[in-house]
Amino acid sequence: MPVAHAGGPASDRGARGAYSLETAPAAPMGGHDGVMAGLEGMEQPRGDGRAIASRWSPTVEDERAVHALEVHGDPSEGEVPLPSLPESAAVARRLVQIVVLRRWGLTPQLTEDAVLLVSELVGNAVRHTGARAFGLRMRHRRGWIRVEVRDPSRALPCLMPVQDLDISGRGLFLVDKLADRWGVDLLSHGKTTWFEMRVVDR
Repeated sequence: MPVAHAGGPASDRGARGAYSLETAPAAPMGGHDGVMAGLEGMEQPRGDGRAIASRWSPTVEDERAVHALEVHGDPSEGEVPLPSLPESAAVARRLVQIVVLRRWGLTPQLTEDAVLLVSELVGNAVRHTGARAFGLRMRHRRGWIRVEVRDPSRALPCLMPVQDLDISGRGLFLVDKLADRWGVDLLSHGKTTWFEMRVVDR
């Protein structure tokens, strides 16, 4: 199986859609069917993927986001395990929301995009791995954020071409469109699928 190196954020080579046999680079940071598990039956967005995220208003902090942080833990402090169930996507979205918006103090637009993309990664982990659980991890270093979803399957996700009217198959298409970098790190047991976004730190 061909394997490409997934460069870290400091690299100018980029890492869009890259695969690595190692875990995520230590220095930085200190699914392909696109059905977004946990978005409560809403269809895939057509055009700009931000439209669907705005329906949930991820930029408005709510009590459920605070509750999710209290119950499950802070993914910016360590990997948070979540059951591989469709409803876990809603938990992951709220964890990303509260960390990006409140803990890191970043912009509402960035929060909206990160919430959308984590739904895609979680949707793939829930639908295609057959696992009982997956892990959510978030990292922030100057100028970059990174969101990781780890699962026990070594099957690689596939970026599929999509047409304007397609309502499925948009998962990694949206990740590829909105993230600055994304890739998959193959582990000895499973993989980590991740995306990175440039940020302007306040």
